[in-house]
This record gives sequence, C-alpha cells and structure tokens, in this order.
Amino acid sequence: MAIGLSEEHEALRESVSGWAERNIPAEVVRAAVGAQAEERPAFWTGLADQGLLGLHLPEEYGGSGFGLLETAVAVEALGERVAPGPYVPTVFASAAILASDGKARAELLPGLADGTLTGAVALGGALTGTRDDDGVLTISGTAEPVLGAALADVLVLPVSTEQGEEWVALSRDAVTVTPVRSLDLTRAVAKVEVDRLAVPGERVLDGLKGAHVRDLGAILLGAEAAGVAAWCVRAASEYAKVRVQFGRPIGQFQGIKHKAARMLVALEQARATVWDATRAAGDELRYAAAIAGVMAPDAAVQCAKDAIQTFGGIGYTFEHDAHLYYRRALTLRALLGPSSEWAEAVAGYALSGVGREMEIDLPEDAEALRSSIREEIAEMAALEGKEQKRALAAKGFVMPHLPKPWGRGASPLEQVLIFQELKAAKVRLPQMIIGAWVVPSIAAYGTAEQQERFLPPTLSGEMIWCQLFSEPGAGSDLASLQMKAEKVEGGWRLNGQKIWTSVAHVAEWGICIARTDTGKPKHDGISYFLVDMKASGVTVRPLTEMTGENLFNEVFLDDVFVPDDLVVGEINEGWRVARNTLSNERVSLSSGSGGTGSSVADLLGLVSRLGRELTAAERQELAHVVCEGHSINALSLRVTMKQLAGAEPGADASVRKLLSTSHAQHVSECAVNLLGTSATVAADMKLGDAGYWNRAVLATRAMTIYGGTTEVQLNIIAERMLGLPRDPEPGK
Repeated sequence: MAIGLSEEHEALRESVSGWAERNIPAEVVRAAVGAQAEERPAFWTGLADQGLLGLHLPEEYGGSGFGLLETAVAVEALGERVAPGPYVPTVFASAAILASDGKARAELLPGLADGTLTGAVALGGALTGTRDDDGVLTISGTAEPVLGAALADVLVLPVSTEQGEEWVALSRDAVTVTPVRSLDLTRAVAKVEVDRLAVPGERVLDGLKGAHVRDLGAILLGAEAAGVAAWCVRAASEYAKVRVQFGRPIGQFQGIKHKAARMLVALEQARATVWDATRAAGDELRYAAAIAGVMAPDAAVQCAKDAIQTFGGIGYTFEHDAHLYYRRALTLRALLGPSSEWAEAVAGYALSGVGREMEIDLPEDAEALRSSIREEIAEMAALEGKEQKRALAAKGFVMPHLPKPWGRGASPLEQVLIFQELKAAKVRLPQMIIGAWVVPSIAAYGTAEQQERFLPPTLSGEMIWCQLFSEPGAGSDLASLQMKAEKVEGGWRLNGQKIWTSVAHVAEWGICIARTDTGKPKHDGISYFLVDMKASGVTVRPLTEMTGENLFNEVFLDDVFVPDDLVVGEINEGWRVARNTLSNERVSLSSGSGGTGSSVADLLGLVSRLGRELTAAERQELAHVVCEGHSINALSLRVTMKQLAGAEPGADASVRKLLSTSHAQHVSECAVNLLGTSATVAADMKLGDAGYWNRAVLATRAMTIYGGTTEVQLNIIAERMLGLPRDPEPGK
C-alpha cells in the first residue's frame, strides 16, 4: 500500500518509484554521503522535467494543478530511496508561499516549479523584526537548523515582531548561510543569519500563518517519514525471508515475525494519518496534522530501529544502508520537534472539542441511488418492533452485501449509502450477535431448505445463535479439535465439550464443528453442523468472567443427535465453511468497542466530568489514545474507499483489525488512570464513572483473545501481508 489510494495515485507512485530507481541508484546516494559539500544532484533537472516540483501548485504558477496529496505521494516514493538533494525543502517552500497572499507567489512559484529555484523553510529560529514609520520591516537574527538551506535560492523564515509572527521569503544573497555537519549524511541542514535586513514589501508573506506552515511540515516531512518506514519494512522483511539461523529463515521465528508485523502496523498508521491530513481543512487540518506529527516521525524511527535489529550485525555497519534511513528518520523527527509537543497539541484540540469527521468522497452518480434507498428506508421507518425488523430483513438491508434474497447483492457504494441513510432515518438494524457470523456461511454453503428455515428469523434478530468451535485443548487451534461426530441412521451423534461459548445459555441454535473422519489430518475430516441447543444431551454451564458476569459458557454434547439435513456443506469439508464464519467474526469483533462503551468519545466525556485540569503526563496518555483512535478511523475510511474503487483493502484492513482489538483496552486503561484513587470501587456500571470504567478495563481484556488473539493476528499480517514463512508444523 501507499499514502495515495486511487488508480491515479498508484500510477503516480509507480512512475516516481521507477524514475527514482533509474536516476537515484545506490551509487548516487553513496556519492552524496561522501561529498565534501552538498550540491544540487545531477537528477534535479529530471525531477523538474517530470513535473514533480509543482504537483501541488496551480497551473497559473507553472504547476500541475493537483494538490498536496499528490505531492505527498511523490515525497513518500522518493523517501523510500532516501533521496539526497533539495526536493522536500523546495516543495515545502513553494507550498508555504502558495498559502500566503501577495506578489511573492507570482514572483517565486514558477521558478520553484520548474527547478530554476530551490527553496527551504525554517520551522524555528530567533529572527526578530521591527517596522519603521513607513511600515518597512527590518529583521535580524538566526534561524537554525534549516533543512536544505545550503542549496536554497529562496528561504522562507519566521520573524517575531510586535504584531506577532510574520513570514518572509528571502533571497540567498540577502542572508548568510553556514552549513552545519548533519546527522543525515545524504541531506544537510544549515544556519541562516540575517543582519539588519530591510525586507522588500513583496517578500513579506502576508496571510501566512505559522500554524499552517507547521501543518505543512507535519504532512510533507511525515510523508517522507512514511517512505523511510516503508523501505525499512520491506528491506527487513525480505532479509528475514532468506537469512538462515539455527537451520531456518529468521522470518519464521515468532520474535522476528511479530516485529515485522508491528513495523507494518506503524507504517500503515503513518500513511493513513498523513493521507487524512492532506484532505483536511480549517480546525480539522490543525487536528489531523498534529496527529500525523505524532504518528509518522515516530513510525519512521521505530521501523528503522527494528530494521537494524532484524539485519543484525550487518545492519550496524557503515556499508549497509540501514543507518542512512535511521539518520534520516531521526532528522525528520528532530526538525518537526518532539512528538510530545505534537501530542500536547492533539490533547488541546481534543479537549476543546475539535475532532475529525471521516467523510467518504462519493461519485456524482451516487445521489440517484441514494434517493431510491432513502425512499425504501422511509417506508420501513414508519414500521415498529418486529414488523420493522422483518421488513429490513426481507428487503435485504440487514446484510446488504449478501446475494439476493438474503441481501441485495449490494456494491460497496450501495452499502455505504444504506448505512448513511439508515443512520439518518434513525433506523436501527436487528441485533444478530453471533447470527451475523452464521448468516454468510449458511447463505454460501447451506441448502435451500436450510436457508429458508434459518436465515429470515436470524436476519430479523428473532433467532439467537451461539458458536460451538473452541475446545479446552484446542483454543484458537481449531485444527486440533477433538469433538467427534459418529454417523448413525438419519444423521450424526456428537460427543465432546466446547468452551468460551458466548450466549450459549440463551441461544436457540449453535453452529458446531466436529471431527467426522479421525483418519484425516488437521483441517481435513471436519464437518459443520447446526445444533438445536434444546436437544437432548446438550448441557450448558455458565462460566463466570473476571467481570463477575456470565457471557461465556462451557457446553457438553453427550450423544446429541443431529439429522443429516442440518449438516452445512459437504461432509469432511466443514473447515471451508468454518473459515467463512471466522472471517466474518474477525470483521465484526474488530469493528467497535465490543459493547464495552470504551470509545474516545466516552473517554473525553469522562474528562469533562472530572472537574480538574489534566497533568502533562495525563494529557500525553490521552493524546496517544486519541491518535490511535483517529488512525483506526482513517484506516477504516481507506478500506471503504478502496472497496468503492473495486480494489482489495490490503494491509489497511488487517492493521485496522489488529489495532481495533486493543484500542478499547487503551481507552479504558487511560480512563482508570485518570480516575486515580477513586478507581478502587467495584467494577459495576451502576457505581458511576469509576464502576463503569473498572468494568470496562476488566471486560476489554477479552478483546485481544476472542476472534483471534493478538499473536495470531500478528502472524497473519506477517505471513499474508509481508510474505514471511509460516510457522513450522509440530514435529517437523
């Protein structure tokens, strides 16, 4: 995946990556490392010829007329090559000048777009200025460090005046630039000094706000940080596939596998937050950019550290490229300022009510379809109770992606519109609970009789199901299940025990997998049954959870008869049906707070009721929870938009699932920390905030276990998304 989502963005990324591979090979990077002084790279004119310097600039200034997102796509691609030279400083300078009013845009932007001028921006400094009676601004002072200043023809600098912060765009010959030995060996920083310089009026960037410049920095340097992280993830994963230790590839060891998966998670969070910031405006831009300022630089640094660890000794050598990426990552984070400062900004925005609505960009032809859907929903909104639920099920609105008649065969676009219109009409779908995982399997593999019997009442929420999969000795390893199904006249006899069975004590039916052929290994020889939970031989015993509640149960099946017409799919092919159920389970369990109410909105509500100011440490913890929640929302939106475009969600979906399972834990843990000593009361929602959040902090521990443990999810990401070798089979 990458920052950009559309086919056009992917084509742009491939074009830039291909060009960079040809024009910025390793020898060019290494030449920059060994250079005595920084120079414009030989590929600079090529960058301009490709139009990459002006992607975000209007055509009237020599640009391509696109936007910041397109430039972020190019920045990320070049960041993967740890490209030397002034590309990022120059596009940063032109983006800042574009955001101003006045003559500087017409004077400077064409040259920055065609490469005849290079630029740089100071994100900090000690420049001060005064205005005389004629309004002329005279400035003095020093700005450092300034990325790319040694090569810059135009320097965008902040000036502190009595009227507040102002910005100027100065020519190189008007200032003194002194290169500084840089941590990043491929791209230098410098000190810029100004001594009593009277700034021409056309070089004062009227209307440019320092906050916006810093937002641009978070986006553009964040995009480059994502590129750095992307190289680290890819290079470390490829190495882990071929580096053999102790007789097998190191990528098969869970420690390396999970490290690589965590790297991918951090990378995708960085991409999602930078991507979202390019789309935001106004206060939402401040908020989204601050989150990108937290997530992207830290992701680059962490991925670089983990890559070096994965490479081992060779990764620590000067000859290996890993340290160049680590140096670049550290430099980017230093230039933007500590992530704690960005986190403080996030906390401030969140506590003052600033958030971010994740809106989907729908095609123009969506409104005609929306109108039709709205009319249908309006008819059902007039109904009540069971009548409304049954109508929703009959019309295919409950699970619209399913084929007719159980769904609507709805496209991703239609699904989005249905969700939006149901919400607008305040029509709530039936609560199917486990039934939401059952329906797709019966719809795909069930007989016509099974579908007619079970799907309508399940879709309307009138039939309650449980899932009889896990066993005491198997857990998540369902291939090791021991429950046996013996063929008898007219059906099967099931014997064995199931455990961790949610709502079994109230369920009418259960989906059950059992071994029908003990001579076949692993997933073979398993069949999928529908079990009447009131049948003779079914015993349900509640299990008391750490909350003191009884959602889980253990279920004993003693000689339980299941007729042949309640087998779903082919005999001994039940694993295929079960996989369909499990895939739907993981989507469902990872899409919310799991009924705990542990959301960022709930957490902010608690803060408003505390009646005190948060400490600095508390604000930091709150900010990181807010950032995580925002990244999950951005990932979810990216998944939806990819589906709307007909593409596979890819890593976004897998990462979102993993993060969602632990997010509610982090929310509730933050809440309990904020409550301090009052969090000693019982875990009981009736006992106010403390009881509510104590219950949540206990209940959410289950979220990283059921539906596939965190460790299993990390394995899936590492193996399926990064191609690392699967765990060795026992005994081999």
